Amino acid sequence: EVQLVESGGGWVQPGGSLRLSCKTSGFIFKSYSMTWVRQVPGKGLEWVSTISTSTYTTYSASVKGRFTISRDNAKNTLYLQLNNLRTEDTAMYYCKRTAVTERGQGTQVTVSS
Repeated sequence: EVQLVESGGGWVQPGGSLRLSCKTSGFIFKSYSMTWVRQVPGKGLEWVSTISTSTYTTYSASVKGRFTISRDNAKNTLYLQLNNLRTEDTAMYYCKRTAVTERGQGTQVTVSS
């Protein structure tokens, strides 16, 4: 059974930082490109960042330079470091295998003063 369990979200003031984690199981993690997406209630999914199996990374324009995606294949875990957070980063954040629709239950990030 494939499992993707996100954690690390929370409330933070603008300019603050968070580190999200996505613990995976049920598939060969190192063989998959992995992606973070986010969603605000009432809006569609927004792509945030992707890391390939060779650790090539890409970012949306809205987060580039502030967020950093990484992976630890030994721990089957995906990470997203969120720095210099803005109110518009408030969303539910999900991890997924890039080419697969299925995602985890998400972790909420709220940025407000």
